[in-house]
Amino acid sequence: MTRDSRLPNLRSLSPSQRLERIGDAAGLDAADRELLARPGALALDVADGMIENVVGTFELPLGIASNFRVNGKDVLVPMAVEEPSVVAAASFMARLARDSGGFFTSSSTPLMRAQIQIVGMGDPYAVRQVVLAHKAEIIERANAKDTVLIGMGGGCKDVEVHVFDSTPRGPMVVAHLIVDVRDAMGANTVNSMAEAVSPYIEQITAATVRLRILSNLADLRLARARVTLAPETLKTAEYSGEEVIEGVLDAYTFAKIDPYRAATHNKGIMNGIDPVIVATGNDWRAVEAGAHAYAVQSGQYTSLTRWEKNRQGHLVGSIELPMPVGLVGGATKTHPLARWALRVMQVQSAQELGEIAAAVGLAQNLGALRALSTEGIQRGHMALHARNIALLAGASGADIQRIAAQMAQEKEVSVDRAKVLLGAV
Repeated sequence: MTRDSRLPNLRSLSPSQRLERIGDAAGLDAADRELLARPGALALDVADGMIENVVGTFELPLGIASNFRVNGKDVLVPMAVEEPSVVAAASFMARLARDSGGFFTSSSTPLMRAQIQIVGMGDPYAVRQVVLAHKAEIIERANAKDTVLIGMGGGCKDVEVHVFDSTPRGPMVVAHLIVDVRDAMGANTVNSMAEAVSPYIEQITAATVRLRILSNLADLRLARARVTLAPETLKTAEYSGEEVIEGVLDAYTFAKIDPYRAATHNKGIMNGIDPVIVATGNDWRAVEAGAHAYAVQSGQYTSLTRWEKNRQGHLVGSIELPMPVGLVGGATKTHPLARWALRVMQVQSAQELGEIAAAVGLAQNLGALRALSTEGIQRGHMALHARNIALLAGASGADIQRIAAQMAQEKEVSVDRAKVLLGAV
């Protein structure tokens, strides 16, 4: 079955009708449809095995971003998020991007770093030389910890050594194990390898190993996405496409030069990425940490995206950021809805999952920049937020949408106004 991620009028359906629509589009069987239809998909005994001191489970809304085409393949994107407008913005920008073929992505090999901190020496550069001279033995000892990974083509591939010759605690040397973790996020793998080689490093250096831990700055494990949009695709009722492009470029430049703007700009990018990471059971804190550290590698915190205008006058956007995600291990395997999300996406590798997440982040950024540079962010956001306000005012059933639509039309979204409209029924 050829997948089509375009799901027109999805918003107007009830949740059960949407599930049927998604089930048909994704080719889900009855068991997969039932898994999402019933409450409490994460059984308490499973949750109790995932973390400590479990007393229950906590739910977030799970939506589907539609219209995405990535490398010529239509993708349905599950997003677990509490913030209004996120899923709608991503879906709308993905629909605009389809006119130019959608998003095009790539990624690097899934390499993670394990750091081994070495202290207690007076000759750090000599220690560096010693570690590098024994690189082959270190790699061999590391790979002995995970023969399954080696069989899949992964494993420790290299050793780097960084010297900090002047710290408040004296000289410090940090060895990095560079490990291809394949379809795993890789934290447990690289941590185990670092533990395994530390006694040997102490032996050859006559120094002391302290920390043996992965780095979440996964700067060798990058996902990239790009998109091109023609002016006519971006026009609004009030602005021409050329005006929108100029506004987007000005808004992007603001984020590029000013860390105060960049913080909110990048938060908007992660508004798109994090819900995909959460929905698939991956470690969103690791992705966040790596993204923000990567944004400051130039010495100033700056935008994770780049926006340009090509010779044809089209808007071209791109993103590159660390993407340490996996398809095996952790909650990705134990949480029933994480497995469900991966089946809906039909991803074949952790790299593909990371690339899709990067594309969603780029779409989310475009949605924010387009709104900020034209009508302002609040008009669309508050229109979607109106449903929450109606709920807070006590609305239920059909009254929720009626009151939300009325407040959005009046451009007065508040609990007080919602109560007035509810009382006027």
